[in-house]
Amino acid sequence: MTQYATRALIDRIAYSGHDPADDPGWATTGAPSQTTYGRWCRHMCGIACLRMVLLHRDGQAPKPFQLLAGARRYGAYVKQDDGTIKGLIYAPFAEYARDTHDLPATVHGTLEMGELVDLLDAGRMVMASVPKEIRRPETDPERRGGHLVLAIGRQNDQIAFRNPSGHTPHAREAILPTRRFGDFFGGRGVSLDLRRLQPHSPPHAPAEASNPSTGPVASTQTT
Repeated sequence: MTQYATRALIDRIAYSGHDPADDPGWATTGAPSQTTYGRWCRHMCGIACLRMVLLHRDGQAPKPFQLLAGARRYGAYVKQDDGTIKGLIYAPFAEYARDTHDLPATVHGTLEMGELVDLLDAGRMVMASVPKEIRRPETDPERRGGHLVLAIGRQNDQIAFRNPSGHTPHAREAILPTRRFGDFFGGRGVSLDLRRLQPHSPPHAPAEASNPSTGPVASTQTT
């Protein structure tokens, strides 16, 4: 599961200047138009992580742009006056996940690597803030954070994670030593509990949007 419709294009998008809007698979995402797809796909790493969790738990999930529409109603993404996009914003996103998908979500404004490991050991998945270049872990990061990956578990001293903008199969379904993952980890994220709050209950109706200025922001744009 990637944030782009055609995973084979990710390498060219990331490293060759390919326009992500020029994607023949854009309609599969549920985007209302190719222009809208091109406008939003760089910002949808968190949406891709959420969709992976729902697919794992339920065996099905709404299309990415259906999830995006719900998250936007809660204020998890905000269009700025200058046309840029602020988001994913953690607090309203977590509220959306709980209310609409019965998915317990906890915001971690500060999160140590040891705490992240404990969450994984407890059976949670963690949307972890990392730089986009975690896709090439042999290169030391210039920054921490700005992109979201889904940490799905730990085995021995290794973290398994899924990267929505991975440019190769190995980068999309990745494993790193815990210490090396920590070199990229931005110290914040959202943990998700795959146990429903109310088993077999229908999703709640959308609540009022949260204050978009509240809580950490994962990124303004990722590739």
